[in-house]
Amino acid sequence: MENGNVESENLSALIFLGTGCSSAVPNALCLIQPSDPPCEVCFQSMSIPPERNPNYRCNTSLLIDYCQSNGEHNYILIDAGKTFREQVLRWFTFYRVPRVDSIILTHEHADAVLGLDDMRSVQPYSATNDISPTPIFLTQDAMDSVAVKFPYLVQRKLKEGQEIRRVAQFDWKIIESHCEKPFVVSGLQFVPLPVMHGEDYVALGFLFGDKCKVAYVSDVSRFLPTTEDVISKNGAGQLDLLILDTLYKTGSHNTHFCFPQTLDAVKRLCPKRALLIGMTHQFDHCKDNAFLLEWSRREGIPVQLAHDGLRIPIDL
Repeated sequence: MENGNVESENLSALIFLGTGCSSAVPNALCLIQPSDPPCEVCFQSMSIPPERNPNYRCNTSLLIDYCQSNGEHNYILIDAGKTFREQVLRWFTFYRVPRVDSIILTHEHADAVLGLDDMRSVQPYSATNDISPTPIFLTQDAMDSVAVKFPYLVQRKLKEGQEIRRVAQFDWKIIESHCEKPFVVSGLQFVPLPVMHGEDYVALGFLFGDKCKVAYVSDVSRFLPTTEDVISKNGAGQLDLLILDTLYKTGSHNTHFCFPQTLDAVKRLCPKRALLIGMTHQFDHCKDNAFLLEWSRREGIPVQLAHDGLRIPIDL
């Protein structure tokens, strides 16, 4: 990776701010109660600086650097989890990302929303909160949950006698969990991709891009048939890039795809390329990408594990 101003290029890009699970990697328990032998991935992830360490993983989050036809760049953030501030310090500075223009939330779990409080650190300073709010797109269910977690972020007016306190400023915009209800964010159209995240809960992925079709699905245990049709080669058309959840390397999980289910889904959807996110410490980046290289040759679909700080130029 080369440090450079992303606005110097007249091309959009995807920046992977985080590619790890909710508890992130390294796993704290592996460090404070080490096994014998110790967890190789977690200890290795602490011995190498994170910018050179693909096994150091923050909460899943994607920054879309969208370059419009006039050359203007807009920065669209998908999810702001518990590690958002760390991601700003590491990758916004590295790639000279100057701001966040809009936010989209996949769902309201901690690893997707608990960084919203820190959004004020990338907004213009105003002691009286007199700034233009950042548009944030989310479902009504997510809005209801966020309002309980962060009442001060959704409060419209101060109560009588209430002191002004500097907080992040948002313009809350409700979207629907339906593939036929697209919405536009900072000039780029997104199609909601409802998926099961456990059998009692629906989260959203998103399809975006005109010249290159990208689907981002960070939290999924089962694809709904209508969603799968929208992003499959045998349905509405082949994806140029699929970014997909994979939690554990073996077995299964009630709320996430694990490696076997992820690879099965990749084969069904048949994108031109796939990158995997949401990994726990069970994944060793180099070793498992070597396995995926052979799998890709055999199946004819290039698949690799993504890593924090990965930047992919793309023509959207």
